[in-house]
Amino acid sequence: GRVARNFQRKDRLAALNEINVTPLLDLAFALLIIFMITTPLLEQTIQVNLPTESVKAQSRQPQQIQSITIDQSGAYFLGSQAVDAQALADFLDVISLDPEPPVLSIRADARLPYQAVIEVVDLIKQRKLTKISLDTRAE
Repeated sequence: GRVARNFQRKDRLAALNEINVTPLLDLAFALLIIFMITTPLLEQTIQVNLPTESVKAQSRQPQQIQSITIDQSGAYFLGSQAVDAQALADFLDVISLDPEPPVLSIRADARLPYQAVIEVVDLIKQRKLTKISLDTRAE
């Protein structure tokens, strides 16, 4: 009967050595997800008494919008005025000096090659102008 007892003891030790880690990992992931969800919620609920500002200072000028149109043939228009590439570049130079430049709304014909639009965006970016909107038509 002595041999059987030895086998039993080995099995018991083996069972202790191999703790099942899967439930621990499940728990860790569950906690991680809970923290990820609750942390942004906690940050949003911080009460801050904002400083007051006179109404005049708050009513700033509405953003100016300047539209740049590229028609099907690749010709440029500023507003409704036809311009060449040089005049467009000069205009961008002028507004890049403005401390609050207007939003540049690019309206391009859908059949134009992509490159034509990128060239205009390039001109704008070279002058460090960042407020660009690309106009699309709702279907």
